[in-house]
Amino acid sequence: MKEEIFKALEVLKKGGLILYPTDTVWGIGCDATNPEAIAKVYALKKRVETKSLICLVHDFKMLNQFVEDIPEVAYDILKYAEKPTTIVYDDPIRIAENIVAPDNTLGFRVTDDAFSKNLVRKFRWPVVATSANVSGQKTPKSFKDISQEILDGVDYVVNLNRNKPSGKPSAIIKLSKDGGVKIIRK
Repeated sequence: MKEEIFKALEVLKKGGLILYPTDTVWGIGCDATNPEAIAKVYALKKRVETKSLICLVHDFKMLNQFVEDIPEVAYDILKYAEKPTTIVYDDPIRIAENIVAPDNTLGFRVTDDAFSKNLVRKFRWPVVATSANVSGQKTPKSFKDISQEILDGVDYVVNLNRNKPSGKPSAIIKLSKDGGVKIIRK
């Protein structure tokens, strides 16, 4: 795993795209603070830039560096969540502008997967984690379901867990500073 983390880090540092296993499904990743890298993700996925992406962080301390005001309920939701859960927060900070939704929100997930957690911890910045498919197509259920277009469009494909079925996409919950809670995906 150490060698794969090293190779992925080298690509992330240069503004490249990686294809990697996460705590949910295989994801396309890049440096969430690099607008050029994020533009490459949107282009590869053929996704409109008004539909924001998800970022992975390795723990709550890191999350606090990129979300100015985390509602207290977020900690309870994540503590008791039965599956990986992404929370959409208001007013992200220290992040590339083109990853933030038009309503000034962004989804973050504290990853629990060994590879992605160590990758993000060593990178020291959030890493994009968007499903490895072209927008509008089905999310791949395993590595073998990832299209050649996606495989060819990234700079590095992590060589781990390729025979393991992917999990399911994360739950997504939007928390507003005004106390609003909205379930986007169960």
